[in-house]
Amino acid sequence: MNNKIGVMQGRLLPKYQGRYQAHPIGYWEQEFELAQEIGLDYIEFILDFSDAEKNPLLEKGGVDKILSVTDKTGVSVKTVCADFFMEAPLHSEDKGVSLHSQKVMKRLLESAAELGVTDVVVPCVDKSSLVSQQVINRFVKQLTPCVQVAEKQGINLSLETDLPPRAFWELLDRFNSEHVTVNYDIGNSAALGYNPVEELEAYGNRITDVHIKDRELSAGSVTLGEGVADFDMVFSKLSELNYQGPFIMQAYRDEDGVAIFKKQLNWIKKYLN
Repeated sequence: MNNKIGVMQGRLLPKYQGRYQAHPIGYWEQEFELAQEIGLDYIEFILDFSDAEKNPLLEKGGVDKILSVTDKTGVSVKTVCADFFMEAPLHSEDKGVSLHSQKVMKRLLESAAELGVTDVVVPCVDKSSLVSQQVINRFVKQLTPCVQVAEKQGINLSLETDLPPRAFWELLDRFNSEHVTVNYDIGNSAALGYNPVEELEAYGNRITDVHIKDRELSAGSVTLGEGVADFDMVFSKLSELNYQGPFIMQAYRDEDGVAIFKKQLNWIKKYLN
């Protein structure tokens, strides 16, 4: 496999507000220089809920700032992780929250189009998990207007869910859109105890963004190779599917970030090359 390799924003820098990953306001440009030194192709930008209007994805002139640093470093932004929608789900029961999130998504898609972004990842996990059929129905209804915008822009809304394989496939099928795709998180699926063969046979041809992570069963992140993720099987199936999208490192990090990242990048390269 000869796919592009990236990192989730904030993981190469000192923790921003103590968080493992986030948009680091005030020093986010530094990560592009580090990524260039390491030899990465992409940084997956994050839109957080907190201070969203200070994020260059939404602030006036912000897109130009991102394009400027990508021109200098050669490290591009092709995917965006919209963590904003974990705190303010598009499928919120609160109509005010939902309508505001739809407006934010449409603004985000405008910026994404200017940047040449291929995928906006929509997390439906943790606080925004699709916990019932009623919630799923509301999600389909309230995401659909955003899907129509994404289709016009040629951008994928890449869903990350904790649904089992068949239920996830059924959700995708309800949108009837090539631009509603899958963000596959290797570690999260492993922690849930899902069989990667069943997952990738169900919706593997819809995967457009992959997060590389390892976790213990029903527990947190660990260094790549030390958890329950079956990397041999996952990469074998992705190769069979001729997966062409990026691999985004979202692996375990410590306080520093860079040294442990390089160690894990070297470990995973046997699959990527």
